[in-house]
Amino acid sequence: MPLDLAPVIVFAYKRKEELEKTITALSQCTLAEETDLFVFSDGSKTEKDIEKVMEVREYIQNITGFKKVTYFFSDKNKGLGKSIIGGVTKIFDQYASVIVLEDDLVASKNFLQYMNSSLNHYQTETKVFSISGYNYPFKIKKGEVNDVYFLPRPCSTGWGTWKNRWQGIDWEMKDFEEFSKDKKSIAEFKRGGTDIFGMLKRQQAGKIDSWAIRWSYHQHKINSLTAYPILSKIKNIGFSNDATNSNIYNKYASSFDMEHRESFTYPPTVQVDKFYQRQLLHFYSIQSRIKNKILTYLCNKGIIKNKE
Repeated sequence: MPLDLAPVIVFAYKRKEELEKTITALSQCTLAEETDLFVFSDGSKTEKDIEKVMEVREYIQNITGFKKVTYFFSDKNKGLGKSIIGGVTKIFDQYASVIVLEDDLVASKNFLQYMNSSLNHYQTETKVFSISGYNYPFKIKKGEVNDVYFLPRPCSTGWGTWKNRWQGIDWEMKDFEEFSKDKKSIAEFKRGGTDIFGMLKRQQAGKIDSWAIRWSYHQHKINSLTAYPILSKIKNIGFSNDATNSNIYNKYASSFDMEHRESFTYPPTVQVDKFYQRQLLHFYSIQSRIKNKILTYLCNKGIIKNKE
């Protein structure tokens, strides 16, 4: 049965080099020529960024290799959160599902096949809220036969979802005060990592502006899960010397899918896999976060090299 193909949305700002790598890899994916591409370019935050933003936009206007390319240029700087929320919502006016990338993500050749296959497979399974194209640097279970597993924490590093899931999100988190007093609910929320509730509190206090933590909160409230690939179909290049994250040690570097498989095996039930859940909790544990700060310090001093 032919796949119902979702469009790809790419969000860009001022990094032309990273965007070129993102688009080049995406255009080399199987199904790229049959896929509609939408690119959102955010406006300049400062005068010194205007030239870089214009270079990005010149490149965007010459993108080829897809069924159709449509772009939107913002006159003002919205920031990543508002850009993603508004952009995804806009494209959902036309489509039932979407695939989303930022301008520092390189996809494997079978990324579009995996994403579309998974979006089609779980379209009517509302327990699945989103599909991740990225997988953490986890150990693979001995004798693993599936290409997918489930976690309670969503991932914003190359992902897909459906209109009927996205529309229900309360981006204002109107019930946060009630939730913040419910110790049991907070403990359940922390199944996604010990860091996650602290991020949510900072978001509510206006100390950070994260669309993803609000997305995570909604997914927790409706008791749904994210499907992750056993082999990552996404590589984050946002830790290169010219990128904004170059001063942070890349703990997210993961095994990248080079097998180019075109079909995938899905688990018979939608439930959290305890083997991978334990690794998730360790990955976001206080000890791991302290270790990463030490590695970041050593990386900045040139004592160790950052991962790619």
